[in-house]
Amino acid sequence: MEIILKKDVDNVGFTDDLVSVKNGYGRNFLIPQGVAVLATPSAKKVLAENIKQRAYKEKKVIDEAKTRANKAKELDLKITSKTGAGDKLFGSITTSDLKDYLAKHEVDIDKKFITILGGNIKRLGQYDAKLRFHRDVILDFSFEVITES
Repeated sequence: MEIILKKDVDNVGFTDDLVSVKNGYGRNFLIPQGVAVLATPSAKKVLAENIKQRAYKEKKVIDEAKTRANKAKELDLKITSKTGAGDKLFGSITTSDLKDYLAKHEVDIDKKFITILGGNIKRLGQYDAKLRFHRDVILDFSFEVITES
């Protein structure tokens, strides 16, 4: 079943993408939730016109996202945390914590657009995350978790 997404859906696509999904998923979840519409020929024409009109506006947004990504790329982020025996942390480092540390360095990003590879961090060491500033601007970001002095 071909549908047009009205909102971003994890592991499916972004807003205004034309995607194929299983019939049940589209008919029973995406369309009733208002997240997607059926991709009829007339809906495809409307989508093409909307994309064409938005292309110019989108360029400015992409340039701004690239600027923020370059600013984040220049950072050498070291997150401090209390540790117990060995290299085990008290608590964990989450996307929310990473968002707060980035905000301190003037890189503004919503926590839902941060993905820490491997999930929450519970030990000291070097880690990687993906920061999505825009659907076309995704940054692979490295940071280190160190012990508090």
